[in-house]
Order: sequence, then structure tokens, then C-alpha cells
Amino acid sequence: MQLKKLALLCIASVGICAPVWADINVGVTVSSTGPAASLGIPERNTIALLPTSIGGQKVNYIVLDDASDTTQAVTNTRKLISERNVDMVLGSSTTPASLAMIDVVSEAQTPMISLGASAAIVEPQDGKKRWVFKTPQNDIMMALAIAEHMAANGVKTAAYVGFSDAYGEGWAKEFSKALDLKKIKLVANERFSRTDTSVTGQVLKIMGAKPDAVLVGGSGTPAALPQKTLKERGYTGKYYQTHGVANADFLRVGGKDVEGTFLPAGPVLVADQLPATNPVRKSALEYIQAYEGAHGKGGVSTFGGHAWDAGQVLKAAIPVALKAAQPGTPQFRVALRDAMEKVHEVPGAHGIFNMSPTDHLGLDQRARVMVKIENGRWKYQESK
Repeated sequence: MQLKKLALLCIASVGICAPVWADINVGVTVSSTGPAASLGIPERNTIALLPTSIGGQKVNYIVLDDASDTTQAVTNTRKLISERNVDMVLGSSTTPASLAMIDVVSEAQTPMISLGASAAIVEPQDGKKRWVFKTPQNDIMMALAIAEHMAANGVKTAAYVGFSDAYGEGWAKEFSKALDLKKIKLVANERFSRTDTSVTGQVLKIMGAKPDAVLVGGSGTPAALPQKTLKERGYTGKYYQTHGVANADFLRVGGKDVEGTFLPAGPVLVADQLPATNPVRKSALEYIQAYEGAHGKGGVSTFGGHAWDAGQVLKAAIPVALKAAQPGTPQFRVALRDAMEKVHEVPGAHGIFNMSPTDHLGLDQRARVMVKIENGRWKYQESK
């Protein structure tokens, strides 16, 4: 007999019987330790802020650490589904881990919301990826923002140095497309590992190409290494990073070497600097207030915002799914997947979500702003 089954709560005094369903269980795997810890820690902290009751039903979050390891992320996912009978999976923090988890969730027909950035996590919408959603902005959206900023600031040639994994390769592909659109020439294209301690060889090749600007395609604190090395070698061109570095740990590790860096980011990073007319300002400030209320001022990062946005999507989708099936059943997992495809005008920390059967992200240009690092802080760059 299933432990999670429909029970009846009878209110004897008035003779009314109402259905009481099993709890909704959300399995979470994030990178709380390892190279991606600066992403996973704020995500883990944010999970604790998500609603524990949605649609009148109790929600439990079962959080595991995958240590920034792809194999462990897959192991965690299998464990959450087979042992904890979760209704959905949330995670992981990185693109490689999220891609590896797709086979597991699709086989189990359990919906998943990834916190990884690459569009490859949800595109194309085939048989497996129909079970997968994500909340971080796609890399092409952010790559276009960088290319547009470069073109507007006189950049004619650019170099790229990115992670030697799915995140770095995805960014290399999309950045190249964006540069072509803006008639900017890519003169160097290098890779490095998240765990490398030296990138001197890659930097010397970039220096030899003499680009007007360099984009580092990395995330978290490891992305500071190429820039620090470029600074040490005397590179004086423009520096760009991806939205994968938008947290305080990157500023701390990069220090003076990342001053003047430009990057695209979700509005939450500079919410208090946005004009009152910005459609995301209010919902972004709501997340900041919740996070700082629990963890103190200054700790907010865009990565925690992605976890918060996953919670907002669930808050909109779960009541709809509950009308079709009870938690803990295959029917509920299908209903929840279907409901997430119908999420409409849901405000989050990063943007306004409008998902569909062909779009499992649902963000538009309202989900990005350009930011500059000035005096160790994020500075909103108004559109010209």
C-alpha cells in the first residue's frame, strides 16, 4: 500500500468531509561545496525562504549537496526520485551537472527546474527535455547584450577564454554568433578548467592577438583567474564577464583586478538602482528583502535569485496541478509539468516568466541589464 494516498478529513461537527493529500516533496541538489560553491550556497540559502505551503498543501524541500560534481548530481537525483519519491527536482547549480541530470528525470517522468544557464538544458524541446525547465537567462540573451555594449563602445576585435566544459563551450558558440551580428572579429578563442591554478599559456596567446576586449566565459570565483592573469601581464583593453560571476565572492576574489569589468546580469543584482518604471524592480526587491532579512545586508547574488524564481514558478503551477491529481503520484508529476508550461506573467527576481510548450524558460529582454564593477560594487549602466 502506498504511504502517500488520499485520506479524508471529516469535520464531525458539521458533517463535512474534505480531501487531505500527501505532502508535496521537492528534491533539491545544488553545489554547496566545490568550485561552484559560490553559486550553490546562496541557492541553498534561498531554498529555505521558499513557501512551505502552496495551494493549501504542505511543501517539503529535501536539499542535497552535489559538491560541484556531475556524477554526484546524477546520484543525488536518482536518490531523490527513487528513495524520497519527490514530485519534482530543482537543480543543479551548473550547466554540466544539469545536462547530466536530464536522462534521469526524463526516464522517471519527473519535472525538473535547472539553475544552470545554458540554453542547451531546455533546447530543443525534445522527448527528454520536455520534463526540464530553467530559470537563469539563456547565454545567447546575455551574449547579445555584451556584443551590443562592445559595438557601442568602439570594440572591433575581441578574444574569448572560457571553461573547458558545457558552460564554456555554450558561451563560445553564442558569443561568436553575437559578434558576427555586430561585425566584431574574434581573434582568440581559449579554454581553461574550473580547477586550474594557472592560465598563463592561454593569456599569452590572447595578448599576442591584441584584442580590443576580452570576455571570460566562466562562473563563480574560478572566472577571476584569467582576468587577474591578464592584468598581471599588462593587458589594458576592456574586460567582460558573463552573468555567471554575479556574486560577492567574485568581487572578493577578483579585488582590484576586476575593477571596470562589464557584464550582463539579472535586474536583481542592481534592483535598488533601477528606475521606478522597471517592471522587475518590485519583485526583485521583494527577494532582496527576504534574503537580507535572513542572512544580513549585502549577501544577495543572482544565483540565489534563480532559486527564488523557481519557487515563484512552483507557486503559480502547483495550485493548477492540484486540481488534476494528488501529490506523490505519476499523475501529479505530469500535471505539474503541464502547469509549468502555462505559467503566465509571473514576476521573479530576474524577470517576468511566460512559459509555453516550446519555451521552458519564459524570460524576455526585461530579464537583463548591463552592469559595471566600480569601487568593488555593482553599478547599473543605463541604456544609451
